[in-house]
Amino acid sequence: MSMKHLLLVAVLALTAACSSNPKVIDESLSESELYLMAQEDLDANNYGPAIESLRALESRYPFGRFAQQAQLELIYAYYQNNEPEAATSSADRFIRLHPQHPNVDYAYYMRGMTSFTRDAGIFERFLPLDMTRRDPGAARDSFNEFAQLVSRYPESRYAPDARLRMVYLRNLLAAYDIHVGHYYLKREAHLAAANRGRYVVENFQQTPSVGDGLALMVEAYQRLAMDDLANTALATLQENYPEHPSLDDGEFRHHVEPAEQEAGRLRSMMAGFADKVLTPPSRQTGTQMEREMQQQYQEAVAAIPREIRTPEQEKQTRSIWSRITFGLFD
Repeated sequence: MSMKHLLLVAVLALTAACSSNPKVIDESLSESELYLMAQEDLDANNYGPAIESLRALESRYPFGRFAQQAQLELIYAYYQNNEPEAATSSADRFIRLHPQHPNVDYAYYMRGMTSFTRDAGIFERFLPLDMTRRDPGAARDSFNEFAQLVSRYPESRYAPDARLRMVYLRNLLAAYDIHVGHYYLKREAHLAAANRGRYVVENFQQTPSVGDGLALMVEAYQRLAMDDLANTALATLQENYPEHPSLDDGEFRHHVEPAEQEAGRLRSMMAGFADKVLTPPSRQTGTQMEREMQQQYQEAVAAIPREIRTPEQEKQTRSIWSRITFGLFD
């Protein structure tokens, strides 16, 4: 990217920051009006005003019927507004205050999502950076948080997405350790390089980097003149990864850092995951107000005397057992 494009991105970011004014919220608004206002802003992707409305709702009506739902919506709004610290803090607070809430799994999921995108700043979105060379701290945090979600709520609607992201993150962490190992080789820290390659082989099975870890071990052990260990690693590499870039007709060729072909191979193997996981999460299906209105409607229908119900209302209120027995035991 040219300097002109970088300057344009910087100017746009400063303009957006300077043009955002705090939203003034009428003190006379009811809880329902505040909630509807926040929903309209969220639907329009106006996350800053939505945050103000949700915070006002929570502070003015802390025990209202929309208070807990507003806290969940606030996590999402902070996340989409690129405020990861606030999103994480809101998720932690919700988990602490409402550990038995039916939607607490969403807070766990958004906490993992916040760590997942923590390092994706404005420049990372426009520049083609290799994420396998970045500090893996956020990736580790995200992996652990998704693992906590999957462990606590294996049947959660967010669990499949969390598992997919965990696979992606595991591949990312393994590739990072390979880069560290090759850095050790360049610095002639051969024993450290061999240990890093062995760590990848032992702890990141079924990732694209296992073959790279074996190649790293072969290279490092050869330089240390530890021929037995080098031959064992080479035999494993030849047996399991005969097409690895470090092998030329089955013979090992020396290399210091991953070749461009190897980096491209890793990107191609992870591309399918990246297409699916590098997308923002969606909000919960339906708002609390919509769910309450639907429930109230169902209760109102059920309260209608049976003699005056329409066929459609009768169909809605009958249980599965009633339908199976044709109402004989009602």
